[in-house]
Formats: sequence, structure tokens, C-alpha cells
Amino acid sequence: MIVAKILVTVGGLGLIGIIIWFFFLSRKEGFRALAASGGYQEALITVKGGYTPDLIVVQRGKPVRLNFKRVESASCSEMVVFPDFNKSAKLPEGKVVPIEFVPQQAGEFEFACQMGMLRGKLVVE
Repeated sequence: MIVAKILVTVGGLGLIGIIIWFFFLSRKEGFRALAASGGYQEALITVKGGYTPDLIVVQRGKPVRLNFKRVESASCSEMVVFPDFNKSAKLPEGKVVPIEFVPQQAGEFEFACQMGMLRGKLVVE
């Protein structure tokens, strides 16, 4: 009986450790925006229950074009907002909507739906 309790306790602590590592300690690489025509750094972001990819890496001082394609009908995903760049766009279902800007400062900048439930991050190097 005591051996079973010890095994269950150790197994439970191990699972807790894995969950903490997976959600809080593992570092995402992020998607590096690709060079495209016109000198833009470009990425396609699919909107369906969240943003995929939700972490995009770009270079400072070069124009960025983020193409959002919404493939769901949830009302929360109807709009994307970049508060640090004073940019926002409505995202009609099934259409690709580009958002263009030139990041002048390095750092991490969040973007989200209008309700703040769907979130993503732009990393400027």
C-alpha cells in the first residue's frame, strides 16, 4: 500500500513538472518573416481559434507585411489590433488582409483581437 502511494505521488509530481515546463519554461522559436517582393518581410497568419503562427520575428527598420487569413466565423476574430503601431484591420472570413508597417524600435509587441482573447506577438530584432 505504501509503495503504491509513493509511485502515485512521484508520478503526479513528474506530470506537474512536465506541464510547468511545457507551458511556462519552453521557449518558442517563432516564425521568421520571409523576404518578399518590394523589400517586405512577409508572413501569412491563419486565424482560427488563435493566430498561427502566433510568434513572428522581423528585423527593425525594414517594411513588414503581415497577411491575415481568417478561416472561421467566430465574432472575436473579426478584427486584429496592433496598438503599438496604431494599426488595425477587419478580417472578413476567407479573405487575405495585409497589414503593412515599418517597425523602428526593437522589442516585443503584442497583437490581439478586439476583445483581447486571441493573442500573438511580433518580435522586432
